[in-house]
Amino acid sequence: MTNKIAKRLRILVAGGGVTGPALAFWLTRGGHAVTVIERFPALRASGAQVDLRGQGINAVTRMGLLEEVRSRLVDEPGVAFVDSRGKAKATIMANTSGKGRQTLTSEYEIMRGDLVRILHESTKDDTEYVFGKSVDSFDQHSDKVTAHFSDGTTGEYDLLIGADGQGSRTRRALLPEGFDPYWRVDIHMAYWFVPRIASDTNIRDTYMVPGGRQIMRRSHNATETQVYFVMREESAEASAIHRAPIEQQQKFWAERFSDAGWQTERFIEGMKDSPFFYSQEIAQVRIDSWSKGRVALAGDAAHCASPYSGMGISGGLVGAYVLAGEINRSPGNTPTALANYERVLRPFVDEIQGQVNPRTLRIGMPLNKHAITAFQNATALACFLHIPDLVARMSKEDRGGDWQLPAYIDA
Repeated sequence: MTNKIAKRLRILVAGGGVTGPALAFWLTRGGHAVTVIERFPALRASGAQVDLRGQGINAVTRMGLLEEVRSRLVDEPGVAFVDSRGKAKATIMANTSGKGRQTLTSEYEIMRGDLVRILHESTKDDTEYVFGKSVDSFDQHSDKVTAHFSDGTTGEYDLLIGADGQGSRTRRALLPEGFDPYWRVDIHMAYWFVPRIASDTNIRDTYMVPGGRQIMRRSHNATETQVYFVMREESAEASAIHRAPIEQQQKFWAERFSDAGWQTERFIEGMKDSPFFYSQEIAQVRIDSWSKGRVALAGDAAHCASPYSGMGISGGLVGAYVLAGEINRSPGNTPTALANYERVLRPFVDEIQGQVNPRTLRIGMPLNKHAITAFQNATALACFLHIPDLVARMSKEDRGGDWQLPAYIDA
């Protein structure tokens, strides 16, 4: 995407996760001066397992980073649905044919921290990274945007891009007061790490619990195992718990799953010593516009598709590619660049967000034992007949549909 541009822009990117560094990758190749500001005191190279699918794989390929990603992949060949004794009732394997659609587990599974490190390493020489600082507010002018930082300093830029995640502060400042950008499905999730034990295989285990609950176990290295608690619940308490102190969050999840069986006692016990604990409500970000004046939104801040889309990370990488591409194409005309960014990317976002169907999600989270047994039996029969594998290999499109990455100079 390198180009001899008519104007070199000063661009501030708020957020140093995945989308922010991906923006820096392409924008610096367009000749712009990019600063990525991250409120955490160091690179936030943590988090659970993520994956690449469809157009996200293509975006990483165009960055020239696919082999680096391959070298850090997690070995997760499939997903098993297990009973209370841990016995697999059905197993759906990943599609490694290189054709068709990824299954429940992708051919490209990677720890979020490893992906963040790869992107940072590929951009640190051309990008200014500032850690332990955030954008508290900003003022827009006809020719610039003034950012006010958490340390009391200010800075002037040609463009501010909020890549600060699902709970974006930048987005909050752009939207009318009281506007709710979230589309909810009444599902909540928490995840953390526990020590790995001998029985933890490289197959992801999924255990269904009556009451619309689910536990997932997946092991990403020789010493650590990831635990996910997921539940259906429509209540003010469930929606509010994610903003409570960590100790209250852990107490909430322990109480909700205390009777679940299987390895629940082990998982709850491991909460307190986990290197991190994260609790969230599953939601999509749906807003009418991704920019206003000289401020734009990218990744989850603009169009979070939720973990159940399977395209959260891929959506962020694709969005960064398109936004940077349009800025590089029209550096002297910010309104045109931002309008084109939305025009080009919106069909893709609509597609990946549309993959999330609350009714389908509820089928995978049954309310009683009979429904769980029926689900497991139906899945076991489908696997015996190789239906998931055949559907994946014969599909013409992955979850992003037939939308194609646009071509930008030298991309």
